[in-house]
Amino acid sequence: MKKIGFLFLLGILFIGRVQAEELAFNSESALLMEVSTGKVLYEKNADKKLAPASMTKVMSMLLIMEAIDSGRLSFDDEVIISDNASSMGGSQIFLQTGEKYKVHELLKGIAIASGNDAVVAMAEKVSGSVSAFVNAMNEKAKDLGLKNTHFDNPHGLESENHYTTARDMSIMAKELLKHERILEYTSLYEDYLKKPDGSSIWLVNTNRLVRFYEGVDGLKTGFTNQAGYCITTTAKKGNMRLLSVVMNAETSDLRSKDTVNMLNYGFNTYNLDILKTKEQDLGEIKIEKGQLLSTKLYVEEDITILKKVTDTKEEYDYNLIVNPIKAPVASGTVVGTLEVLDKEGNILKEVNVVTKEEIKKASLWNLGNRLFKALTSGIPI
Repeated sequence: MKKIGFLFLLGILFIGRVQAEELAFNSESALLMEVSTGKVLYEKNADKKLAPASMTKVMSMLLIMEAIDSGRLSFDDEVIISDNASSMGGSQIFLQTGEKYKVHELLKGIAIASGNDAVVAMAEKVSGSVSAFVNAMNEKAKDLGLKNTHFDNPHGLESENHYTTARDMSIMAKELLKHERILEYTSLYEDYLKKPDGSSIWLVNTNRLVRFYEGVDGLKTGFTNQAGYCITTTAKKGNMRLLSVVMNAETSDLRSKDTVNMLNYGFNTYNLDILKTKEQDLGEIKIEKGQLLSTKLYVEEDITILKKVTDTKEEYDYNLIVNPIKAPVASGTVVGTLEVLDKEGNILKEVNVVTKEEIKKASLWNLGNRLFKALTSGIPI
């Protein structure tokens, strides 16, 4: 283990000198993305259809997290292991038929140890059957605009019609990262799964970079004879998060080497300016016929600008465009846009503007009382 750590350290110290065209020399396909902007910083054969192996579980975890965030599923819900789940081959956490686990325990088994048995059990829990879950995976792929992806299963074991690309995988992973709690699982290097009989299984992360590269906190490795060694990785340093995909390297060390090359290139070459955050209010707007007279406005997502470290600092202007708002208004309603302009007036970005409060329609009593106050004291309606 010390030898492996030393090799990674050497790579981290010297890899900064590698040229961009050499970043993924050892992989058939690769891509590097900055997450907040979605900007691709490097790519190699990024649209080539290849087997993803267990990187498939990125999509599986995305559907699980969506079910949790929507309220259809809870981290504490109980899952009974089926014969089908317990019989899965490949990487597994040795679940037995009839055993009961919490969703959060199985999610840990998927994210850390890449348990095929755990992901099948969760597929059955979320959709009722594996086939229904796979259909949902393919529907989600369509929703995300992934034209070069098709799933035959939720785990990534070899199948003729099971494929994706580095670009499509990066889009899936970017979507998964919107569910930030997944990083609580993928960032763990090791943990234990307590079995119903009182024994424990040691879970060790198949992504060694979680331990050996500063800032890495996910996401998913993969290997089969057909797919070779694959990995989707995310790392954050300062305010910038990168996401890399490597497909079909010959060894696990080579997939890690290409990943480290890309991450170092990204962090050494680019900076991220955060212009406005989701927590900063943009001012208030009046509400027509609402129980509240006004509400504050916010951008739907952080406004970020990606720049090379050698670029000079720029100043930006903003143009807020908001439609008249009439109650009732749900929390999170898009009510306009904020344009980011350079000094020449060119639009660099457009971001949705939203409300954060639920604003109910004023009752006749509210409106009458407001009118009375306006007539007697000059307070506006």
